[in-house]
Parts: sequence; structure tokens; C-alpha cells
Amino acid sequence: MDINRTKIIACATVIEEMLPLLPKGMAYEVLDFGLHLSPPNLREKLQAAVNASSPRYDTLLLGYGLCSMAVIGLKANGCRLVIPRTDDCIGIFLGSQAAYSEQVRQEAGTYYLTKGWIEVADTPFDEYERLVAQYGVERANRIMSVMLKNYKRLVYIDTGHQDNAGYVEIARRTAEKFNLRFEEVRGSNALIVKMLKGEWDDDFLVVEAGQTVSYLDFKLVQPKIEANSIPAASASATEKE
Repeated sequence: MDINRTKIIACATVIEEMLPLLPKGMAYEVLDFGLHLSPPNLREKLQAAVNASSPRYDTLLLGYGLCSMAVIGLKANGCRLVIPRTDDCIGIFLGSQAAYSEQVRQEAGTYYLTKGWIEVADTPFDEYERLVAQYGVERANRIMSVMLKNYKRLVYIDTGHQDNAGYVEIARRTAEKFNLRFEEVRGSNALIVKMLKGEWDDDFLVVEAGQTVSYLDFKLVQPKIEANSIPAASASATEKE
């Protein structure tokens, strides 16, 4: 894998975890986190980013999981796509879909927060303040009760940031405010590291140029793809685009 012919396309929360690990000079593009609210819109923006990038790059690493089926139907027009085999970004932050599935097994009704998600401020908990301003406290509380009726636990994923303590406290207070059980779980950058090193094993879907991402391919394990390792990661990556 040639660094100069490889580019990352990721949402704002995922790129924050990737930046400290990026090889020097690897290009990246950040898409707005709010696109997750509309999977068809996210798919459209992803496809546009792929199409615009393919003349210059051979491989595009997508910092997205299945993400409400948003990646299904993407066409690898003129380049290879590499996508983590996770249901969504949570699996990326936890290091694997297996780790994510274990958390779901423990408590399916879980809302997850990370430093990046808190900074983006686009969660149901942030929506509460807007609801209060628009409808008042009583009605806002009723709306939130409906929105969170299936949730019992709030998990903060510690992805290893040095300034983590303040974000943990925000998550803890949020859990108390909305009567959710709070837990802190250690995250892992294992999936990101493998992706950036070109170690695309069964944890990744590799879509070759000219192919289309399908749900069946995403869920079925394919033969391992051998990829050349790239140089050690550096924190001095610079954004190109």
C-alpha cells in the first residue's frame, strides 16, 4: 500500500482517534458528523467523496462501519475501498465488532459516548437543552422519556486521551440526569492500527475497483487480503484536500 496513493475518509469523531496514528503525509477528508442522521444523505456524500478522490488515490480507507446501512451500495469507482466490519463507529472505538457484540450482550439498551461525541454535541442529551428552550422543562422531559425508553445504561468509551477526566465527568453527570446506569469502558485502537498498516484481515471488507458494497459481503467473512505494511505511524500527518 502506497501512502501517497492512499486516503482516509472519515466522520469527525473517528478521525480524532485516527490522527495520532496516521503515517506522515497520508491524506484524509472529514465528513460532517450530522450526516449520520440521514443514512441516504451520508451514502450520497460518501459516494461523492469516493468519486472525487479516485483519480488521485488507489485505496480509500473509510472511517465508518455499516452505519445504518449507509455504506451499502457504495461503488468503488476507480479505486479500492477498505471498510471496518463493524455495525457502526462504536465497534471502531472498542477495537472490534466482537468487543462491541460483547457489550451488547451485557446490556443491549446502552448509549455510548466518547470524547469526540461529547465535543460534537449532537446527541439526544444535547437535544434535551434545545427541547427545553422550545417547549419547556415538562414537555422536554416527556419527549426525552420516549426517546430513551429503551436505554438503561450509558457507557463512556475511554479511547486513551490524556484530557479524558473532564469528559468522563460530563458523561457521568449525563447518566445521572437521565437516570441511566453509568459505566466506563476501556476502548482500543487495534482496528484503526490494523487499517492504517494495511493488515486487512477478516475484520475488514475490501471492495476492489469496479465493485459495489453489498450487505452480504459485509456480513460474510471473505478470504484474507494480503497487503503490504506501511511505515510506522507518525503524529505529523497533514490534511490534504
